[in-house]
Amino acid sequence: MTSTKKDPVLVVLQLSGGNDGLNTIIPYTNPLYNDNRPAVRVPDDQVLQINDEIGFNPAMAPMKRLYDDGKLAIIQGIGYPTPSRSHFRSMDIWHTCEPEKVGDEGWLGRMIAELDPTKENVLTGVNFGRGLPRAMVAPGVPVASVGNLESYGVLTGIEIEEQRTKALDVFSRVYSPMIGQGPVLDYFAHTGLDALKGADILSTAPESYSSTVEYGSDSVAQYMRNIAQVHLANLGTRIMYTTAPYNSFDTHAGELANHTKLWSETSNAVAAFLYMVEQIGSVTYLYKVTAPDGAASNYFGISVSQSGDLLAVGAYGSAPGGLSGAGAAYLYKVEQNGTITYLDKVTAPDGAAYDYFGWDVSQSGDFLAVGAYQADPGGISEAGAAYLFDLHDYTSPTGGSETPTGGNETPTGGNETPTGGNE
Repeated sequence: MTSTKKDPVLVVLQLSGGNDGLNTIIPYTNPLYNDNRPAVRVPDDQVLQINDEIGFNPAMAPMKRLYDDGKLAIIQGIGYPTPSRSHFRSMDIWHTCEPEKVGDEGWLGRMIAELDPTKENVLTGVNFGRGLPRAMVAPGVPVASVGNLESYGVLTGIEIEEQRTKALDVFSRVYSPMIGQGPVLDYFAHTGLDALKGADILSTAPESYSSTVEYGSDSVAQYMRNIAQVHLANLGTRIMYTTAPYNSFDTHAGELANHTKLWSETSNAVAAFLYMVEQIGSVTYLYKVTAPDGAASNYFGISVSQSGDLLAVGAYGSAPGGLSGAGAAYLYKVEQNGTITYLDKVTAPDGAAYDYFGWDVSQSGDFLAVGAYQADPGGISEAGAAYLFDLHDYTSPTGGSETPTGGNETPTGGNETPTGGNE
């Protein structure tokens, strides 16, 4: 029986091959990192800083955004007492969570058995990739292993449907008589019949969703896409697993280039997966916000920040006062009913053409920070600047309409409410 309620779901992405942890979450201020990695270190100025000790690999910008949004946690120093130096034993412990003995059940296999003890749903656990990971293996626990969701199935090479139906009937009748004929034949019978049942259900997943989210062409991206499809098909799958194929994270040769490429692909795949699940699974479209004085090449929306009921939107190509590319930021109030009210247009008090003010905006409490990375402070060409504005008049309980400290314009116009659909 397929579960229809919103039960917790676990997705596991294994970076097979041995990811370089020190070049993933980088201890960039630790002298031991810099001294012992002269040829395979990431330069300090490229690290995406988390704090004054560690930061993300520069290829992991999508992961950094997830971290900043509170959707990603980092756990360092994972291990167990007296670790084994054997690669094979270490991987066995990894998959079974049994450091004291040689386990015969995968940790996720045990979890699937607990979640569905009567095996009502043969798709409680699904692996995406070739073979079955040791972590999902447990006696009597059915797990589907999907190489390609779009073509997954039994006897899919038979194009004529009537012939395939007859062949599937033969397939079923081969396994059915084995039930009750001993533990070995029972195992074969249930495995075959579960595969047949699971394939029929999984074949409906690609047709049950639509999304504009684009994934990369690499294997991890495609498997993450398949996981999202199965999750959004509401088949009752609770545990989904995939592995970076062919030990790809074994980057002993060409470390810096290969590791950068792998994390760029993986970060984009994970971010796309989460966006797709949220977009289809829980996000409700509310409103489309446009600049009240919008013009071609203003790049309104290049940066967005919301704090409380205030929304700030950057438009680095805006031309306030006729200064091309000087840039601007727009302030809006998000009403409780989801509508948007225009408040103000903020510009740099010393803005000049092509400063690109509004390239980035960020709010916190009563303050708005706006970046202008091509500003020329002190006559130093493109040295860049950031401007801080006090939004107290907008964030105070009584409201207010005074101009935040700095330059501003008051254009006419307002918002646009589309008639439907996401844009």
